[in-house]
Order: sequence, then structure tokens, then C-alpha cells
Amino acid sequence: MTVTEIREILRARGCPETVIEAGVEGLIEEWERVVGSIESGYPLGLDDYLNDMDGRELISSVRTAVPRALTPVQRRRLEAADARGRALLIPHGSCLWGERIADAHGWDPELHWWYFMRPRRPGKDLATELGRGRP
Repeated sequence: MTVTEIREILRARGCPETVIEAGVEGLIEEWERVVGSIESGYPLGLDDYLNDMDGRELISSVRTAVPRALTPVQRRRLEAADARGRALLIPHGSCLWGERIADAHGWDPELHWWYFMRPRRPGKDLATELGRGRP
């Protein structure tokens, strides 16, 4: 898999040019940053949280399309960030995007866990929005 092919996958998914240019490395760096943000009590609301989870989904999509898209070092970093992240999350009970969207995309709670879990210690905005049952 060439960098060009990965960029085409990201472009087809509608990613902004900055994400396309950063590629897999940029996606992993961003996921590591998001996990750090969750560790500190995610400070933003649900829309931002879902956007951050979409970043994790992009990594999954690239890996599915191109199993060898990640280098061994990138795979280890992703596994470490996922392990840290999962330890900070609890099951939400349903997909954060809503069941209709989960069904439309074929998201599974085991394979796409980031969409079915929420921070154990959300910040005020996210806690308020999740408390309202949104979505």
C-alpha cells in the first residue's frame, strides 16, 4: 500500500486535506491526543466527542481496506492507545450516534467499541449532553 492509495481512501471518505496529508501517522497521533483528553476528563461536548471517535473509525477503515497500512510501530502505538482508552470508557448501552446510524454502517459494539462507550469521567458539557439522552 502506497501513501497515495491511503490518501485516496481518506479522500473517498470525505476527509479534509490536512487529514489526508497527515495520513495514518496523523490519525494515530490524533487518537493518542484524544485518549489523553479522555484521561483528563473530556472537556468538550458530544459533537466533538463523536468527531473524535470518527477519527478512530477512520483508522479502522484504513486498516480494513489495507491490512498492512500501519507499520509495526504504528500498530503497537494504536494498540497501546486503544488499551488506555478502553480502560477510561464504560459501555453506553447503545451507539452514541444512534442505532439507526449504527445499523446503516454495520457498526458492531465489539468491533467498533469506540462508538458504544463513553468516558467514565466526562467533562461537564459531555456529561450534560449524555444525561439528556442525546442522541
